[in-house]
Amino acid sequence: MSKQDAGYDYTRYRQLLAEAVDENKRLELIDLMIREKARDRLQAQRMSDRMAMTTATVSRILDQAGRRDA
Repeated sequence: MSKQDAGYDYTRYRQLLAEAVDENKRLELIDLMIREKARDRLQAQRMSDRMAMTTATVSRILDQAGRRDA
């Protein structure tokens, strides 16, 4: 099975499943799906961290702007 980065392409998974005619290929497919899910979770965590940093930055800027107006 290839290690191409195709994201969550369900058509691709169906094709890989159809090609998984023996135990070894089925295990490779399972491993691939596990790795890609892990990548998805890591991406979600990074996005969450970025949003938290952005929120903190905006809050700090607004706080500084409020102090100037006072």
